[in-house]
Amino acid sequence: MIDVVVVEPGFEAALGAAFGDDLTAPVDEAAPVRWRTLDDLAGDHSLPEGARPLADVVRGPRALSRRLSQIGIVESNTEGDRLQPALAPGQRLVSRDGGLWRWDGYAAEAGAPTTAAARLQQKNRLAEVRAARPDAEAASEAATAAAGATRAAAEHAASAARRAQENQQAFDVAFADARESEAALRQREAERESRRAALAETAQAVEADLAETETRAAAASETLAALPETGEARERVAALRAELAEQRALLIERQGALDSLIREAGSRQRRLDDIIGELASWQTRFDGAGQQIRSLRGRAAELAAEGERLAALPAEIGARREGLQGEIDASAARRRAAADRLAEAESRLAEADRAARAAESALAQGREDRVRAEGAVEQGEQACRDVTERVAERLDVSPDETASLAGLDPDAPPPDLEAVERRLERLQRERDTMGPVNLRAEQEASELTEQIATLGDERGDLVEAIAKLRQGIAELNREGRQRLLASFAEVDKHFQEMFVRLFGGGRAHLALTESDDPLEAGLEIMASPPGKRLQVLSLLSGGEQALTALALLFAVFLTNPAPICVLDEVDAPLDDANVDRFCSLLEEMTMSGGTRFLVITHHRMTMARMHRLFGVTMGERGVSQLVSVDLHAAEELREIA
Repeated sequence: MIDVVVVEPGFEAALGAAFGDDLTAPVDEAAPVRWRTLDDLAGDHSLPEGARPLADVVRGPRALSRRLSQIGIVESNTEGDRLQPALAPGQRLVSRDGGLWRWDGYAAEAGAPTTAAARLQQKNRLAEVRAARPDAEAASEAATAAAGATRAAAEHAASAARRAQENQQAFDVAFADARESEAALRQREAERESRRAALAETAQAVEADLAETETRAAAASETLAALPETGEARERVAALRAELAEQRALLIERQGALDSLIREAGSRQRRLDDIIGELASWQTRFDGAGQQIRSLRGRAAELAAEGERLAALPAEIGARREGLQGEIDASAARRRAAADRLAEAESRLAEADRAARAAESALAQGREDRVRAEGAVEQGEQACRDVTERVAERLDVSPDETASLAGLDPDAPPPDLEAVERRLERLQRERDTMGPVNLRAEQEASELTEQIATLGDERGDLVEAIAKLRQGIAELNREGRQRLLASFAEVDKHFQEMFVRLFGGGRAHLALTESDDPLEAGLEIMASPPGKRLQVLSLLSGGEQALTALALLFAVFLTNPAPICVLDEVDAPLDDANVDRFCSLLEEMTMSGGTRFLVITHHRMTMARMHRLFGVTMGERGVSQLVSVDLHAAEELREIA
C-alpha cells in the first residue's frame, strides 16, 4: 500500500505515525495479510472540532478511506493533549512531526522516526528529483547540442546518399530479374505451342486412318454382298468379319488415344491461357517497376540537390566549429591558468601541512618525554615512601637513624650489600625453621582424637552400607538377567515370525555374544533370506538389511507396544514387492494393536495405503501451510459421485 499512497510533503511523519507498518500490507485478496475495501461508516463519526482530516493531504486507494476519515491532524502537542479525551472509538490524532494520540488513551511523543515515514519521505524526495531531472538533463544536453547537431546533419546527409544508392542498385536487380522471368515464360510458351501443334498433327493422322478404315470396311461389305453364296465365300466372309473385328478393335483403341490427346490438348490450352494471364500480370508489374524506377530517378535528382545543399553545410559548420574551437581554446587557457594557481596553492598548503604535522609531532614527543619524566619522579618518590614504611614497620625508626641502629659510622664506607643480604636471608631462614609457639596443641590433639573416633564409626557404617548395596546390586542383576532373558526370548520369537512374513520365507534369530552374562553381552542378528545361507546382518544387501531391521522393530513393538511409532523413510531401499509386504504388515499391526504409525515417505505405494496424508506446501514465499487428505473420505466421496 505504501507504494501507491501519495502524501503531501511535510506530512510523511504524520502518515507514518498514523499507520505504522500497516502500509506494508497489499490490497490483494489472496494475501494472508491484506487491506479490504469496505463501505463508508454509517452514522456520525466526525473528528473533534479543531482536527483536520488526514484524508485532505493523503491520496490512496479506497480501501484506506475508513482509516483516513478517522485520523485527524493537529498543529501542536498541546492541541493533541486537549482533543484526545473527545476522540470516539477508533479515532486518532497525529501531528506533522510524528506525534500520536489514540482514543483509548495511548499517546506517543513526536520525533521517533518510523520506517513508513522514512520511506514516504524518500518517495516524495524521489518525486522531486524526478521532476527536476528533465531540467537538469536539458541543461546538460544543451552544452553538447551544437556539436551533436552538426555531426547529426553530416551523418544524415551521408546516410541519405547511401540509402539512395542502395535503392538504385536494388531496383536495377529487380528489373533484371523481371526481364529474365519474362524471357523464361516466353520460352515455355513457345515449347508448349510446338507440342500443341504436334498433337494436332497426330490427331489429324488418326482421323485419316479412321476414315480409310471405314472406307475399306464399306468396300468389303459391298464386295461381300456381291459375291455368290458359296462355302468358299462364306469362309472369306468369316475371315473378313474377323479382320473387321480386329479393325474395329484397332479403331476403338485409336479413338481412345485420340480422346486422350484431345483432353491433353485442352489441358495444355488451359495452361497456355494461364501462362498468358501470368505474362500479362508480369507485364503489369514490369510497367509498375518502370514507373517506380522513374519515380526513384526523380527522387535521386532531389537527393542530389539535397546533397549539393548539404555539401555547402560543412563550410558553414567548419566556420562555426572554428569559432567554438576558439572559445574552447580560450576556456582551456583560463582553465590551465586556474589549474596552475590551484596546484601552486595546493603545494603551499601541503608544505604548511607538513610543517604543522612536524610541529605537532615535536609537541607530542615533548609531552611524552615530560609525562615519562614525571612518571619516573613519581616512581622514585613512591619507592622512597615504600622504603620508609618498611624501615618504620620492621625497625620502628626513621631511615636517618638506621646507621646508628646498625652501629655503622656515617663517615665510613658502607658494608658490602650482597654480604649483608646473604646474612639477612640466613637469619630469616633460621627464624622460620624454629616455627611459631603453638599454645593450643593439647586442645587440638583432643579434637583430632574425637575426629578419628567419629571417622571410625562412619567407616563402619560405610562398610555395612557397601555390603547392603552389593547385595542389592546382585539381586537387581539376577532379576535383570531373568527379565532380559525372558524379553529376549519373546522378542526373538516375534522377530523370527516377522522375518518370515516380511521375506516370504527364510529364517532368522537373535544371538547374545562376547559374554556369558546377558547384562554385558552384545547382540548379533543372524538372518537367512530365502535362497541364502545364514549370515550376520552386516553381510546382507541394503534392502535385506532394511527389511530385517523392520522385522526387529515390529518384534519389539509386539513385545512392548507403544502408543506412537514414527518411521522415517524406512521404505526408501525397498522394491515394490517388499513395500507391499511392509504396508500389509503395518495395517495388520494397526488393526491388532493400539499403536499409531506416523510414516515419513515419498513412495507412492506407501502413501496410497495410508489412512490420512499430511503435506507441507509453500503457497507464498516464506509462508508454509499444512495440507491433509483423508483417503477413506475421498474414496467415499468418489463412490457417491
